[in-house]
Amino acid sequence: MKLFQQLLVAGVAMSFIAPIGAQASDAINLEGMNNYNRSKKSTSKRFNSNTFVNEVNDKLATLKGSVDGQNDFEAGAFSSTTSMDGKAIMWIGGVDGGDTLGGGGESVGTGYTYTMNLNTSFSGDDNLYVRLKTGENAPQWYVKETYHIDAKDNSDDFKVDKLWYTFPIGDNITAFAGPRIENYYMYITPSIYKPGVLKSMKLGGNSNFGASTDVGYGFKYETEGGFGFASNLVTKNADSDGMLGKNDHNKWDTQIAYTADRWHVSATLSNQQGWTGQAYNATTEAVGIADADGEDATGYAYRAYWTPEESGTAVPEITIGYDTRSADDAVASGAPKDSDSYFVGLTWKDTFQADDRIGVAFTQPLAVTSCNGTCSTTEGDPFVWEAYYAFKPNDSMEVRPAIFGGSEVEDASDDDIFGALVTTSFKF
Repeated sequence: MKLFQQLLVAGVAMSFIAPIGAQASDAINLEGMNNYNRSKKSTSKRFNSNTFVNEVNDKLATLKGSVDGQNDFEAGAFSSTTSMDGKAIMWIGGVDGGDTLGGGGESVGTGYTYTMNLNTSFSGDDNLYVRLKTGENAPQWYVKETYHIDAKDNSDDFKVDKLWYTFPIGDNITAFAGPRIENYYMYITPSIYKPGVLKSMKLGGNSNFGASTDVGYGFKYETEGGFGFASNLVTKNADSDGMLGKNDHNKWDTQIAYTADRWHVSATLSNQQGWTGQAYNATTEAVGIADADGEDATGYAYRAYWTPEESGTAVPEITIGYDTRSADDAVASGAPKDSDSYFVGLTWKDTFQADDRIGVAFTQPLAVTSCNGTCSTTEGDPFVWEAYYAFKPNDSMEVRPAIFGGSEVEDASDDDIFGALVTTSFKF
């Protein structure tokens, strides 16, 4: 009872914060903050004894003009082809049973992330994407089984979190290359369910799609008729021991898809070498399949979604997923060899007000289905679910109260959990 009493107090506190944030967003001219543009192009000139004095005087004059409201900033402004947007997210909540999970806890805990997205085009058709991010949170929001969808725990350090370049090849192909990218950014979108709490619910079940931010390359081919094909590779050791070597941990995914106006189907083949990214939605035994140097696994991920003609009705959007993952190499007697997972996500939009969402999802994390001979351990029957309501006090804010739970989420022991939290996001 102590946990839920604390959550009740936290919810009341959040209700006071939301109106203040709404007033703040009205008071700040966000559009005006993005109107810094370069008004001149630099030209080469010969340096002499007056060069630096003149430069300082020019900058001071520019700054004074800006303060007087007569000119725009010239020094330090973004290129006219660079845009920036950002997001701040905060949450508070707790997990009953979280102390049974590695590194987790049951106390009420908070978390936050702050993100800046920079997009720059050099030709009008390409894009250099850079994401800067920081964050910190209570340990239960960074444990795989209760990992918050927005969590980023890097001790308040503001770092480059994502970095890649996209460019067109002809009319239908988009190519990707970057030192900090994940496989799923190079897919044709396989799911329309937006998680309310858990990262395990991402992409229609974050098992075979579970990824790691590392060096990656890929492309996707999409036609106007809806047919699509994508292939991409992410490698963990390209910047250290070398990519695609014996000890490299990499993931090569190939997807075929068809997307219509209101529905989508796709199948993805995932070749994995020493890969453990599926731990976001997998039991301990399933994570251990082919997760060491030189060990390979093959995964298949099937996805489909459907949307109704109109929102605001009793008919929800539906996303379903099914995954399998098996070791390619010989495994020790009694060791796990095959596993599978399923996912169902439902979303009702515009139910009580414009732009609100009700989300309900459940998944069976990847669980062992067969071993090499008789399984040496009992897997159990894992199950995880979440339910949430998201609404917008204004165009720049979203408040998302949610509950979630699960049983035998790690193994056959008493790994049952129940949690509640409130997440508030601010976009700018």
